[in-house]
Amino acid sequence: MFYRASLQAAAVLASLSLLAGCGLLSDSGSKAEQKIVVGTTSEPSTLDPAAAWDNSWELMRNVFQTLVSFPTGSTSPEPDAAESCEFTDTTSTAYRCKLREGLKFSNGDKLDAEAVKYSIDRIMAMEVKGGPVGLLGSLDQVETKGDVVVVFHLTKPDATFPFILATPAMSLVAPSDYAKHKVRGDGKVTGSGPYLLESYKPGDRAELVENPNYKGFANRKNDAVTIRYFKESAPLVTALKSHEIDAIYRGLTAEEVVSLEDNKDKKSELQILETVGADIRFLVFNPEDPAAGNVAVRRAIAQLVDRDALVAKVYQGTAEPLYSMVPKGIAGHTTSFFDAYGDPDPVEAKRILTRAGITEPVAMTFWFTTDRYGSSTAPEFDELKRQLEASGLFKVTLKSKPWKEFQEGFTKGEYPVFGRGWFPDFPDPDNFIAPFVGKETVTGMPYVKNEITEQLLPQTRKESDRGAVSKEFERAQQILVDDVRLLPLWQGKLYVASGEDIGGGERALDPQTVMQMWELYRKASW
Repeated sequence: MFYRASLQAAAVLASLSLLAGCGLLSDSGSKAEQKIVVGTTSEPSTLDPAAAWDNSWELMRNVFQTLVSFPTGSTSPEPDAAESCEFTDTTSTAYRCKLREGLKFSNGDKLDAEAVKYSIDRIMAMEVKGGPVGLLGSLDQVETKGDVVVVFHLTKPDATFPFILATPAMSLVAPSDYAKHKVRGDGKVTGSGPYLLESYKPGDRAELVENPNYKGFANRKNDAVTIRYFKESAPLVTALKSHEIDAIYRGLTAEEVVSLEDNKDKKSELQILETVGADIRFLVFNPEDPAAGNVAVRRAIAQLVDRDALVAKVYQGTAEPLYSMVPKGIAGHTTSFFDAYGDPDPVEAKRILTRAGITEPVAMTFWFTTDRYGSSTAPEFDELKRQLEASGLFKVTLKSKPWKEFQEGFTKGEYPVFGRGWFPDFPDPDNFIAPFVGKETVTGMPYVKNEITEQLLPQTRKESDRGAVSKEFERAQQILVDDVRLLPLWQGKLYVASGEDIGGGERALDPQTVMQMWELYRKASW
């Protein structure tokens, strides 16, 4: 997801400290009884990895294991539940993993090769729409060899496959507790990660406690973590200032970031850390909608959107304009939408519509989620509405729903236009193109583009040197510009706010910007 800069953000993350009276951890790393309380507006949409291709990963990383993962400081996958993993051929079509000995799930079942096969096969069998099955497009079959060896046979070369196995979507689950064709929905988890999910109350909190049987790379520096979920950012900030929580990760508005950076309230002893982020925001157009399905309408919108004004008015410098689906900091980034459309131009937008025979204002409905990407989302869509209607070419109605309902709607194709965010699975341009193109996409909108899926992506996946694939991804982005099925808006910066007494923050974020809670601790007070 993010590179080393993300790990700095983790620093703040680490600010997730403990509440008073929970115990201390010395700077030398010796552990005493500790709890950490983290606040966020990013609540899981599911606790089942087979259905998760969103910020549900925040929780999953800490309660499940994957075969490979990203230890602190690493931008390449390294063994976790596995003892070793490697491609066994020169064409990158067979990937072999050997499991650690003695692994078991929290229910006592063995975590063996058959459990690994079951976990991955289950994702393929369920084919949850908008779920992570889209990540496994190159997988042919999973083979077991004895109790501890698993071989993944791919249909074609895929140098990104180890990165995919490192995502929390590929978490290993106990077959006895997870039906082959049904999403688990009882609010419980059976995993083998650093923590056990002691309890979960949707919309409120998740209580994590140390897993005594854990075997993996994580070196826990605390005993328990409480993750509190907030609907809005204002009470989240209030909770931090009143020491009800120790840190905030995801959910701060631009105004709150600016206020915390000013740090006018010196008595609060709060800190905020900024890092370059790779998270992006974009609009998705439904090709089945009469208006959004018209490429002239989409191009006119692309010609009108003023990203500079959007970032300045709504995000106050806490984000920057984005003109391609691949953000700055990732190989293959371009400014393809700016190159095609230049500055906002109502006259040209009108010309685009007129040439298509559209002479009356186009009525459209834009949808957004109220509780996934922070409280700035509503003002963002207000600004988009203002910009489009100021041209006299559009009449925009805004509608919104909480994430779970919103997700159900867009996966069913109910919305003409809707806003989405993307927190990448791994730091590679493939992950900013592939999830949005094909029969199964993370947006829930099939987007079949054979040049991308049958030519460009396969070509790049043969190349282990990921810095050598820029030309192919530049071409893919040009195709996206021509179609305007996706319209990039802005690229975010990552902020974490916390008290000043927390250590481990610099180690708490992996390259997927997923919090590794085990790195956090409260500094000794003496």
